[in-house]
Amino acid sequence: MKIRTNTLLGTAAIPGNGGELRFYQRGEDFAIVVVGIDGDLMNSAVHGSEELLAEMALKRLASPLTARVLVGGLGMGFTLRAALKHTGLKAQVVVAELVPEVIEWNKGPLGEKAGNPMNDPRALVREGDVAAIIRERKEAYDTILLDTDNGPEGLTQDDNRKIYSTAGIRAIHDCLRTGGVLAVWSTHPDKPFSRRLGMGGFRVEEVQVPATGTKGTKHTLWFAKKLPPERKGPQRR
Repeated sequence: MKIRTNTLLGTAAIPGNGGELRFYQRGEDFAIVVVGIDGDLMNSAVHGSEELLAEMALKRLASPLTARVLVGGLGMGFTLRAALKHTGLKAQVVVAELVPEVIEWNKGPLGEKAGNPMNDPRALVREGDVAAIIRERKEAYDTILLDTDNGPEGLTQDDNRKIYSTAGIRAIHDCLRTGGVLAVWSTHPDKPFSRRLGMGGFRVEEVQVPATGTKGTKHTLWFAKKLPPERKGPQRR
């Protein structure tokens, strides 16, 4: 019987007194955990739904090959990898990562696990809060992919609540171009969040997908398309 080792490779403080991250190697895979929270925050063996977040969002755009993409959370690089895979040479993928150590971990063996997507010239990784980047400029992105927490209610830090609030949704709506898509990853469904999206000028789809991409625990993905101004109002599909 093969015994998996659990080797601690690094630790990081989450800004804003959000707790501590611990980065482990387990055999050929890696895991990031939040101290005090049961289970892995991320695991390199389970990333299918994160990749589907990017793939399915880009398929909902009129021109995915030239899309300008904003990703909230670098994580283990799999969402970034998928965004690059499903766009063209003229696309740009901006990633906001709040924890600088996570960026450093992705420059080493963790990045190799995902194929080193940070090295792609179309990728730009920015250290900082995705909420601040969203507020920088209106109509700046074709799609915004949020994989910052375990979902609107599964927050790794309370300060992230603003992203999923009515004001946060309004800022995202302003940041997207017309026809643009907000995609959100979550471990669980959240009806109040779906309602807020619908009231915020989006046509909303809530999709259940397997965690591995083919089987396993179901995760929830939201795809919210920005409607033209004259169609703004509660929309569900």
